[in-house]
Amino acid sequence: MKKAILYINQFFGQIGGEEEADFAPEIKEGLVGPAMELQKQLGEDIEITHTVICGDNYMGSNTEEAVNTIIGFLEDKEIDIFFAGPAFRAGRYGSACGHIGKAVKEKFDVPVISSMNEENPGVEMFREHIYIFKGGASAAAMRKDIKKMAEFGRRILKGDTLGSADEEGYYGRGIRRQVWLEPPITAADRVIDMLLKKIHGEPFQTELPIPDQDMVPIAEPIKDLSKAKIAIVTSGGIVPVDNPDRIQSASATRWGKYDISDTDRLEPKVFKTIHAGFDPAAANNDPNVIVPLDVMREFEREGKIGKVHDYFYSTVGTGTTEGEAARMAREIVVDLQDANVDGVILIST
Repeated sequence: MKKAILYINQFFGQIGGEEEADFAPEIKEGLVGPAMELQKQLGEDIEITHTVICGDNYMGSNTEEAVNTIIGFLEDKEIDIFFAGPAFRAGRYGSACGHIGKAVKEKFDVPVISSMNEENPGVEMFREHIYIFKGGASAAAMRKDIKKMAEFGRRILKGDTLGSADEEGYYGRGIRRQVWLEPPITAADRVIDMLLKKIHGEPFQTELPIPDQDMVPIAEPIKDLSKAKIAIVTSGGIVPVDNPDRIQSASATRWGKYDISDTDRLEPKVFKTIHAGFDPAAANNDPNVIVPLDVMREFEREGKIGKVHDYFYSTVGTGTTEGEAARMAREIVVDLQDANVDGVILIST
């Protein structure tokens, strides 16, 4: 009988919600949460022997330590295949599945299978390292996503001939394999066929797909900075200490706008960072290292810029999906335009 292990986060591991996101790695014998459905789909020939659980924030803030701990858990375990998730659209969860999946693949050289929604940042981060199936946006797709993971896992362990990423339903890994067509068709004939279909507006499938690029046009330069109103926008998570807008520490869906009209610099213990993707010590000690209000005020006094906008805008970038980031940007831009802001200093971390 083949042996499998599943990785899940604190929520699906039945530890708790966001309040338990700092939960340290733990391994449990047998089936926990989604492992029960995965076992059902895998059938009798593959046994899930253990479930690994780790909080999303813990993995995000202590990645190396968390991965090493989990690898230590697995050192003496029999593993034929490793599953992670499914992670849906949850950015922190997808990133965690990717980090541990990549490490398991490299350490034990076993197949690793996960599932994520196309907007999960874990897809682009780890699609080249592990099998990531195209999944739903929320846990409502749990059974459907697990079924795809299980079916593919069974076929790998049986040694079945596997199709392309599109045929199987996972995101392409950048791997090209030579396929012999029956009956044979020369490259010249195939390319002419594609060209004719393109000319006549008919659908065709290229043999070398090029990823879509979201090209943002470069803005026109500001003609006179000495008269310009400049705003500060950051994805570094700087907020008032009570985080009044409840911006998430990762996979953010919220942003905040904070008054600095009577302030020359951001003071510690008044502002802090809630960002889960880096050590917050330096930013908490001096929030101006991320929101450089002190320097901007100097530029304002020296006449290098006309005025610092009365508010700065903040959210968190780590794990945030492209879709949520674009939506928040559109909302912030409306506010900036209403205030007649001429330019933005955009600070990441």
